Amino acid sequence: MSLVVSRPGKIIAVGLNYTDHASETETEPPIAPVTFTKFPTCLVGDGEDIVIPAGIDEVDWEAELAVVIGAPARDVPVEQALSHVLGYTCMNDVSARRVQREEGQWSRAKSFDTFGPIGPRLVPASEIPDPQSLSVVARVNGRVLQQANTSAMIFPVAELISRLSQGMTLETGDIITTGTPSGVGAFRNPPIFLTDGDVVEIEIDRIGILTNRVRQA
Repeated sequence: MSLVVSRPGKIIAVGLNYTDHASETETEPPIAPVTFTKFPTCLVGDGEDIVIPAGIDEVDWEAELAVVIGAPARDVPVEQALSHVLGYTCMNDVSARRVQREEGQWSRAKSFDTFGPIGPRLVPASEIPDPQSLSVVARVNGRVLQQANTSAMIFPVAELISRLSQGMTLETGDIITTGTPSGVGAFRNPPIFLTDGDVVEIEIDRIGILTNRVRQA
C-alpha cells in the first residue's frame, strides 16, 4: 500500500495528551506538551504488516489523530494555526514498552520499522473544520479497547501547532501525531500485548479505518 505521506522531514509525537491516559499511567497531566520523535523509517501504510523484531516484546498499540502540515509554520499564533494544516489521518503509535521503560526515552521504542502505521487516507483540512470533535476507536481482533473523542485532548490541535512552531519551522509534509486516550495494552489488568496474527484497527470519524496485521519476525 502507498503511504498517505511519504518520508516526512519530521514526525513529532505528543505524549500524555488525554487526561485519562495520563491517569492510567499514574502521571500528572502535563502543563506543556510532552513531545518526542518517531523516525520516518517507521511508517507503513494501511494493510501493511506491523512486524515485531526478533528479541522485542511487550508491543502495544496507540490510536491517534495525525495532522499533516501543508504550509510552513514558524511562530504561528493559535488563531492561525489550523490554516497551516494540509489534512488529517489515523496513526497507530506502536510502542515496544519494555524498550521504552528500560531506556528511559521513547523515540527508539516507537520507531522500529513498521511501528508507524498511517492511513487509510489523508482527509483535506477543509473537510474537517473542527479536529476537536472526532471519535477515536482502537480495536484488536474486533474487540474495542480504546474509545474516546478528540474533544478530550489536553492540548488541542491548534495549540500544538502554535507551540511546536515557536522557534522551529514546521515544514510541508511534517506530521504531528496528537496523543492517545486511555485503554492501551500496557496499563490493563492484566496487560495485553500484540502477538503474531493480531489485527489492529484504528478508526477516526470522517477519516476511516486503518487496518494492520501483526507479524512476528
